Amino acid sequence: MTSETKVERLTRPQIKEAGQVLGQAFYDDPAVIYVEPDDGKRLRPLTWFMGTAVRYGHVYGNEVFVNAKEVQGVAIWLPPGGYPLGLARMIRAGILLAPQKLGLGPFVRFTRLMNWAEHLHKQNAPPQHWYLQWLGVDPPRQGQGIGSALMQPVLARADAAGLACYLETANARTLPLYQRHGFEVVTEGDAPKGGPHTWTMLRAPRG
Repeated sequence: MTSETKVERLTRPQIKEAGQVLGQAFYDDPAVIYVEPDDGKRLRPLTWFMGTAVRYGHVYGNEVFVNAKEVQGVAIWLPPGGYPLGLARMIRAGILLAPQKLGLGPFVRFTRLMNWAEHLHKQNAPPQHWYLQWLGVDPPRQGQGIGSALMQPVLARADAAGLACYLETANARTLPLYQRHGFEVVTEGDAPKGGPHTWTMLRAPRG
């Protein structure tokens, strides 16, 4: 399936659809459940947040990839120098609405989790690297090679430039996928204050 999956850069009209796909993909993710434990309240703010993440990636990196035609998977990469996210850019992408969209309790947990992830990121990633911020596939299409295909354009660029790639995940099911593509676990542990068990992963350049 991977060889048959055509990948292209996301276009502006696809932002909303890509956010919806990521919302579905991360609905049962342990980190997302930690932020919003209520199943009935989770999807709408999650879809809004993912749409904001897609918009940020599209405007400030243009390294958001989807499978061609109908969007069934999305990969958001931040290029070398693109992390940490700039506050002004986050504001322009709409992140100021997060307390209202997520709710106070979820926003507090989200902020706590992101601060911890940023600490690990700075600790474990080299100064220049590609950051796989989000990778998600519509649940009915998972396990068909779409996620692997979506990673390939940037993995190839990173190898050509001799740069590492970094990511974090709270979903143990994703570890084999990333390991097949050369990512190795750097740190593993529980996020503070009841947060999810999380892995940070780094991929050395190949070739």
